[in-house]
Amino acid sequence: MMRLTLPLIALLALTACETVKGAGRDLETAGQAISSEAAAAQTDM
Repeated sequence: MMRLTLPLIALLALTACETVKGAGRDLETAGQAISSEAAAAQTDM
């Protein structure tokens, strides 16, 4: 049972890391879009 459990836990941990990494990229892209819109709004004032 333990031989199956440990690799399964390792696989789930790697999958979670990739998911968090992708979410971080999405948030970074959203932050860049907000920053550029804020800069454009400031120049229009």
